[in-house]
Amino acid sequence: MTLKIRLARFGRRNAPFYNIVVAHARTARNSKPLEVIGTYDPKPRADAYDDSGRLHKEINLDSIRAKYWIGVGAQPTDSMWRLLSMVGIMEPKYRDTKPRKPLELPPDAKEFATNI
Repeated sequence: MTLKIRLARFGRRNAPFYNIVVAHARTARNSKPLEVIGTYDPKPRADAYDDSGRLHKEINLDSIRAKYWIGVGAQPTDSMWRLLSMVGIMEPKYRDTKPRKPLELPPDAKEFATNI
């Protein structure tokens, strides 16, 4: 059965808090996981040890266990892939960064657009 590294939501309404868990792919989001390997707090907060006042989101992760589960074939979800790339465990997924070209209109459509 496929294993997933994913987020399990906890916390109150409008105050989310997530556990980073390893679970079977077909189990429910908040069912009992195989292992809890960390936590993620998405609410930006000021760092107590930083005087610059910058806000950050707290990620606590057991990186050794995360590397182990990835090594045995666990697949991270897209949101977990982003978090794992922030921590430095996985390579980030990049989008195609080429600028998009505007679509060419047929010549008769250009005349119609200018006559309006």
